[in-house]
Amino acid sequence: MAGSLGRDDLHEYQKYSAEFIIGHPVAALFLDCGLGKTVITLTALEELMLDRFEVRKTLVICPLRVGSVWQSEAMKWDHTKKLHLSVAIGTASQRLSALDKKAQVYVINRENVEWLVENHKWDFDMVVIDELSSFKSHKAKRFKALKKVRPMVRRIVGLTGTPAPNGLIDLWAEIGILDMGQRLGRFIGGYRERFFVPDKRSREMVFSYKPREGAEEMIYGLISDICISMKAVDYLDMPECVYNRVEVSMSGKEMALYGQLERDMLLPFSDGNIDAVNAAALANKLLQMADGAVYDENGNVKHIHDRKLEALEDLIEAANGKPVLIAYWYKHDLERLKKHTGAVELDTAEDMKKWNAGEIPVAAIHPASAGHGLNLQAGGSTLIWFGLTWSLELYQQMNRRLWRQGQEETVVIHHLISKGTLDERVMAALEKKDCGQSALVDAVKARIGGS
Repeated sequence: MAGSLGRDDLHEYQKYSAEFIIGHPVAALFLDCGLGKTVITLTALEELMLDRFEVRKTLVICPLRVGSVWQSEAMKWDHTKKLHLSVAIGTASQRLSALDKKAQVYVINRENVEWLVENHKWDFDMVVIDELSSFKSHKAKRFKALKKVRPMVRRIVGLTGTPAPNGLIDLWAEIGILDMGQRLGRFIGGYRERFFVPDKRSREMVFSYKPREGAEEMIYGLISDICISMKAVDYLDMPECVYNRVEVSMSGKEMALYGQLERDMLLPFSDGNIDAVNAAALANKLLQMADGAVYDENGNVKHIHDRKLEALEDLIEAANGKPVLIAYWYKHDLERLKKHTGAVELDTAEDMKKWNAGEIPVAAIHPASAGHGLNLQAGGSTLIWFGLTWSLELYQQMNRRLWRQGQEETVVIHHLISKGTLDERVMAALEKKDCGQSALVDAVKARIGGS
């Protein structure tokens, strides 16, 4: 109910985190899903802007689908609904119109940071980056654009649950955009040289780096003065979460096709071959085959098997009418899911609303669409991974759409895994938190050409 919650309803850790933001002009909050990063930040903004008058104009940079979440969250609390928010998302004219409105907090999606810097007067004295890990690449346009105007910002906050989804190397850009290189150095080369050694390489070409001994403790020590790190299980009464593997077996004929593609990087068909030009493309094709269908060279879908679909139907039946959420990766998987299970794709805010209202018995969602800020726990407690992702960040964020505060039932997360395929390697990497596309490429490299 709007306006029914007040400052006294905040958890103690939320009050502490809001005070941390107020007390630190540069702040990074590494808070797990469900801990309330949005209301914590809004609480700090309300005091800084309406009580202390230390901040005049704030920019929130967030994932596209989360823009409206900031507005709705502000209206939920008595103390934050006094903040005027303007959401600058949509067409260029809609964004400009929203930026010209009189407000205290302006919300824009991260894809338009470069546009904002180039096309609008920069007069924000505080910036909030909702999902700091989306600034992990120092080569990205959004990073370069924000870096250009960063010296004009007096206060900055970075929010994320997974600060280094693909390893400590990511932290240089994320912390650097906050403190302008004070803690981890101004140049990525110096950071790498100080804390890392080459890992995967081919002669002079280095593909990845691994931390030197003791580097993790040193890095965390350097950034600890501006960071808060909290895990949901330590602060919330979280529901139980059960992880389950459901293995399926392809037939001898189907495995022969899989083996041929793995060995030769080519499967010839009269109407279009399935081919892979490199290890990354091969990994992608093999995961598609494990799911049961694969794109050929013409973009057409080649059907291989229905093993996962059959297992999925059993799981849906076993749910006895309880809503089921299916995570898929490839577009052809979505089409097959719709056809075989009647799954409804969760894509718009209206879809999410219907799911949470219990109006959708079987839903399908892409992990990238469910990444940040979406609360789906009201709609169900069963998640089925039809196709796995090599991204640990997306995997964890997707799981936490259901496994979070407010979930009243035990969360069950099923993983459909085709035996003898790359599925097994990806699942092992996720369990070990040894992820990133490089791990997937490594998993198939040694198999190319049968070597």
